[in-house]
Amino acid sequence: MSDRKPTNPLGLAVLAWLMKEPMHPYALGLRLQQTGQDRRIKYNRGTLYLVIEQLARAGFVEVQAVERPGSRPERAIYAITDAGRTEFHRWLSDLLATPRSEFPQFLVALSFVALVPPGEAVELLTRRLGQLQSSAEETASALREARESGHPWVFLVEEELAADLFEVEIRFVTGLIERLGDPGYVDAWQQAVGGWL
Repeated sequence: MSDRKPTNPLGLAVLAWLMKEPMHPYALGLRLQQTGQDRRIKYNRGTLYLVIEQLARAGFVEVQAVERPGSRPERAIYAITDAGRTEFHRWLSDLLATPRSEFPQFLVALSFVALVPPGEAVELLTRRLGQLQSSAEETASALREARESGHPWVFLVEEELAADLFEVEIRFVTGLIERLGDPGYVDAWQQAVGGWL
């Protein structure tokens, strides 16, 4: 058993689904897709297997059985351990209770936006705005469908937060585009920054 605690959010999702029932990694991947959690947790098949191996080394999951369906290769069915249940509760409690300083790349880009010519910055941010609006519509549609299907609200809170965050960023980017396009800013930029580039 390893002393190293997992930090990849995919590990938290694996532990959560294995609390429901033992399953093999392919089935875990399907669950993430079917529930839309794959939109919030970045992974691919390779990282899913890697995270499961890390959880197994830490003693949080274990192979419960190995099956061979037909002529297909063997596949391991994983189950959560008691230590895994304890770790899941500790990890989730910590994430819910403790704010983290996260470092979104957009904030870094904004700290240097003055080094991009105003017209180009407006063009780039307009592209971002289109993508944000598309993602916001997708999230709103998923929320609507889930509510109409009778999903309890508590299983939709992450989508509600995502929808609110999209609205905030859309409002911010829209306002920033307007300010960057203001002739007064363009003149000030030419005087202050234009000579650097």
